[in-house]
This record gives sequence, structure tokens and C-alpha cells, in this order.
Amino acid sequence: MKSLENVRGLADWIPGRLADIAPTITVVGDVMLDGWWNGTIERLCREAPAPVVELTEQTYAPGGAANTAMNLAALGARVRIAGLIGADDAGTQLRELLTAAGVDTTHLIQHPGASTTTKNRVLSGDQMMLRLDSAAAKPTAEALQALAQAVPAALSDSAAVVICDYSSGGLTGAVREALLAESPHGVIVDAHDPAPWAALKPDVATPNAAEAAQLLGLKWDTSTSRVAQVQEHTDQLLELTGARAVVVTLDCDGTVLLTPGDRGHRTWAQPATEKQASGAGDTFVACLTLAHAAGLPLATAQDLAQTAADVVVRRKGTSVCSTADLAKYLGHFPDTMLDATTLASLIDKERDAGKRIVLTNGCFDVLHRGHTRYLNQAKELGDILVVALNDDASTRRLKGPDRPINPLNDRAGVIAALSCVDYVTSFGTDNPIPLIDSLQPDIYAKGGDYSTEMLDETQAVEAHGGTVRILDYVADHSTTAVVEKIQTQTSVHNSTEREAGVS
Repeated sequence: MKSLENVRGLADWIPGRLADIAPTITVVGDVMLDGWWNGTIERLCREAPAPVVELTEQTYAPGGAANTAMNLAALGARVRIAGLIGADDAGTQLRELLTAAGVDTTHLIQHPGASTTTKNRVLSGDQMMLRLDSAAAKPTAEALQALAQAVPAALSDSAAVVICDYSSGGLTGAVREALLAESPHGVIVDAHDPAPWAALKPDVATPNAAEAAQLLGLKWDTSTSRVAQVQEHTDQLLELTGARAVVVTLDCDGTVLLTPGDRGHRTWAQPATEKQASGAGDTFVACLTLAHAAGLPLATAQDLAQTAADVVVRRKGTSVCSTADLAKYLGHFPDTMLDATTLASLIDKERDAGKRIVLTNGCFDVLHRGHTRYLNQAKELGDILVVALNDDASTRRLKGPDRPINPLNDRAGVIAALSCVDYVTSFGTDNPIPLIDSLQPDIYAKGGDYSTEMLDETQAVEAHGGTVRILDYVADHSTTAVVEKIQTQTSVHNSTEREAGVS
């Protein structure tokens, strides 16, 4: 069975592996019921110039913390949910939907001192006409005490805990004290205000852009990249949240991971025009939590969570991303390697749309942190990142007869699955000059172990009006070092087995 701790790239086997591990994850927080009411409009009402919607379909889905739980269950986790619902029809329906999805609702407290938040959206065709919110009244002290008493059992033996605090009053007072008293491990905080949860020392806090700005007491400068501004406040965000890592979600700009002393791993959201999608943030948090609890490195978990969010943002309504959805989405990437002619045509269209084209190349044989950091930096130089892979024959010429470790199609699949990469192609020549002449990139990026004077490609790039950029060199992260480490460990393991008489 494949280990996850050293996985740096995405592949279609990963979702199934997470489902096989199936860690127990507890979601504690503010639950709600989302309604999607579809109809047709053919006239205005007599009382006012307002459209009359003839309802044809009414569907409901768990929302808020309940949607996070639904996504976790769909991805294969064993899920418990702890929260408050009212002794009302909406609460009963919400419990039924969660139970049907395999979520353990033992600790979902239905209490007369609470009410169930509902958000009903009225739509006609592709247009949302109205949203009707029934916000939950603040729970009574008795209701909060009932939930607080359920907290210890809900957290028992959990590999991770997601705190979904949307400031509706369900996690105040006795409930917060009970959570703090339990000191659970593997905590992910998804809160409008993460500061009150800093005492838990969470593994990760996941504020969105507005929540991060509010936490910092500032407004983002719209003339400057939000990513750069977030990165400038890394130390403050870590201190204010008390978290070991902070992932700031930036909707169409993807996400950025902040850790002590690190510039921040980026993801890029795939563009989507769907205006009726809801809950992509819940999907992101759910996938991030599951992947992290199962042992994926946090940056890889972030990439996977971005992919899951990209899946649901293209769907209408409150949706979930399942194991099968995620594997299918990742599985199509090996087929996305483009030939030079097709790629040149697509790049012409991107350039006509005003996009800046960045090209980089390499073998990218065994993906490691140095690669992902380098590709993220390359993406930040422009709008469209093209990665050209040395084919197997040219890799052998460069690296020796034992390389590549992974064949071209596998390498292409892993690289294409990175959210920072827009297009993947390959080349068989000793350098990519013919490809440079074809694509005429605005920026040609190479790693810091090169200089512009060393590169044969520099003259070709500049001849087409482009610029060569040398990016940071990440020491102690090379494919050769990774391969040597694997070979050393394998040799030691085999020697130990021989000494023990294991055949």
C-alpha cells in the first residue's frame, strides 16, 4: 500500500487511498439547511412589479458545518457531527439527510431551546431571484449545555476535528469551554473569527480573504495582489490564529499556505462561470482535513483540496465532491499533454486575450518540494504557465540510462494536476529552442542553479521580445538526492531482510 507522507504531486489513486484509510473526523459547528427552489417566470404579480415564480422543484441539502460533514463522508471519512438543531421540521429533515449520507448524528442535538437555520434560494432558469434566510435564534443556555455535554464523546478517538464557527451562537459559552477543555489534536478551524480558537493551537486555520483582513484590522489594497499582501502578514496571521499553519482562501485567486519562515505555497482556482454553486469552501476544508489527517503533506493536501473545490464550483446548488468525482477529475490529466501545434494555437488565443505567457521546462521526474515551489514562482510571473517536459529519450541523455524513474505520461499527469500549471507539452530535442520559437513566451523561467549566460535558450527568448527569469534555487531538494535516498533505504532494508533470513 502506497505511503502518503512523501507524496508531492496529485494522482488519481490518492482519493481511493484516503477512503481506504478512512480516518474518524468530528465536525463541530453551526449547521443549516439549504433549499433550492426552481421555477418558471411568465408574468408579473398584480400587487407590485415583481415576477411570479411558479415552483417546479424544491430540493434541500445540508449546509454550513453539515455540508463539510457531507463532503467528508463522500470522500470516505468516518464522520461524526456535533451541533444544535431546533425541534422543528427543518432540523428533522437535516438529520435525515445527514444520516442517509452515512454521517453519525448521535451528537447532533435537537433541542427546543434552539432553532434550525435555513437558507432557501428561489431560482428561475440560471438566475437566482431571491434568497430567504431564516437565521437561528441564539440558543438557550440549556441547549448550549446539552451540546457541551456531548462534546467529549463526539471527539473521542477522532483523528481530526473541524471547528465550523460561523458566529451564529452555537459555539459560545459552555460549548467553547468544553472544546478547550478537551484539547483535541488535529484541529482545523474554519471560522469567521479564528481568534477565539487560538488557545486550541490548531494545526490549520482557514480564513477567507475578508476574514483574514478583519483579523488583521485592515483593508486589502485593490491595486496590489491579495496573495502578496497576505504573505506580508504571515507572522501576524499565525500569531492571531494560534495555528501551526494558515491557509487563506481567495476565491478566484485560489489559496495560499502560510507557515513559519515560509513564503507560502500557492494554488490557483480553475475559472468557472457557474453562479449558482454554493459551499465550495466547505468542500475545500473537508478535503484538506481528510488529506492532512491521512498523512499527506500539507501543501499536497492543499493542492488536492483546491481540486475538490474546482469540481463542485462547476455544479449548481449545494454539492459535494466524492472519492469517485475526485479520482475521475485527476484521472483525465494524463490525457492533457498537448502536441506543439495544438499548444501553439491555444497560446495564440490566450495571448489575444491579453494573457502573459510563461514557459518553463525540465524532466520533473520524481516531484519534490523544490519542483512545486519553483512552478508556483513561475506561475506568479504571468497569467498562463506552460510546462515542457523532456521526453524519455532526452531525459536519458541528460540524466543517465537509469532515468527517468517515471515515464513521460506519468510525469505529465502529475505536473498537469498542479493547480499552477495551465498546459503541459513535451519535447525530444536537447533544448527547447524549437518550442520557444513556436510559442514565443513573454517569460522563460529556469531554476536558480542556472544563469542567463549559461542558457542556450536566452538568445531565442530575447529574439522574440521575451525575458529570461532565473528563479530561487531550493537547496537540499533535488530529484537526484531523492533517488539516492530511496536507493539507500532500499539497500539497507534488503540487507536487513537477508540477515534475518527473510527471502
